[in-house]
Amino acid sequence: MKIEQKYLALMNEAQRRNLPDLGGMQLCFNTLSLAASIDRNCAALLAPHGLSEGRFVLLFLLDAAEDGLAPHMLAEQAGVTRATVTGLLDGLEREALIARHADAHDRRGLSIRLTPKGKRLANTVVAQHGQWIAGLFGNLCESERAQLTALLEKVAGHLESSAP
Repeated sequence: MKIEQKYLALMNEAQRRNLPDLGGMQLCFNTLSLAASIDRNCAALLAPHGLSEGRFVLLFLLDAAEDGLAPHMLAEQAGVTRATVTGLLDGLEREALIARHADAHDRRGLSIRLTPKGKRLANTVVAQHGQWIAGLFGNLCESERAQLTALLEKVAGHLESSAP
């Protein structure tokens, strides 16, 4: 596995200082390097479509909501702030991928819906992205996937219990 240079530098310094549990540090840096690699590949997959991960998430959520979603609901479901959603929506609207509509039940509210162009893009990218994500662990059998899931959950539980 290729470890990012910054983590190699930290490992070398940790070895020089004889820090304890270098194996644990190595696992952490392997995990961080893998996550960074997945993020880079995801960005490269979305870039030809003019999408960032944030814009993709909104398209994905809107594609599933035939009646549209209010901006605050998009923010909540995407796990971002309302200000972030507003910026993402502005960009999607400039590219005619979404349209803002007055909410039929609340004149002060908005409902965000995909335009036909946005729907076409969502259909293409959601299918492509779904295949890519599913394939990331395609070389693991079911028992390996279950084992990896259990180990990741164990580490996550330890992280939560030891959080500062």
